[in-house]
Amino acid sequence: MKLELMEDFYIEELKDIFDAEKQLLKALPRMAEAASSPELREAFEMHLKETEEQITRLKQVFKRLEEPAKGKKCKAMAGLIKEAEEFLSEDAVPEIIDVGLITAAQKVEHYEIASYGCLATFAKLLGFAEDKELLGRTLQEEKATDGKLTMLAESLNLDAAEGETLEDEAEEEAPEGEQEEAMR
Repeated sequence: MKLELMEDFYIEELKDIFDAEKQLLKALPRMAEAASSPELREAFEMHLKETEEQITRLKQVFKRLEEPAKGKKCKAMAGLIKEAEEFLSEDAVPEIIDVGLITAAQKVEHYEIASYGCLATFAKLLGFAEDKELLGRTLQEEKATDGKLTMLAESLNLDAAEGETLEDEAEEEAPEGEQEEAMR
């Protein structure tokens, strides 16, 4: 498709984020399952419900534009999800898995915030007030999710760091033979 008009670009970006949301819809249950923190698991489950609503909003925008509600492969989201899946295959303690999951989730949120911010601006410039409202609502949800993840990260990252500190202190205090025992 040749992009000649701003509306053409807007539609292409809508298709991109639509596919991104569909990919995320599949990834969030796996992320929730991998989380050891009940709060993190709950955050992923809540975002899954929000993502379903966001897809519904995107379908409304496509309907108004008289465009089929289908996406084009979002390579950025595919890459972010692949990176998260690769991390989950690492041999890591539960606290570090949670830290990695939050990191992956915030990368996703920042991508979504950038995408929805641009789309809401495009909708405003094109005079699509209803689209701007729908996309703006999603943008606010993405920002709120990022904020929740930041708050969780502050607590869970500290837990992970304190776990390392406690292990380091145990190694420093234990006589040499006991250090090996403490590491098992």
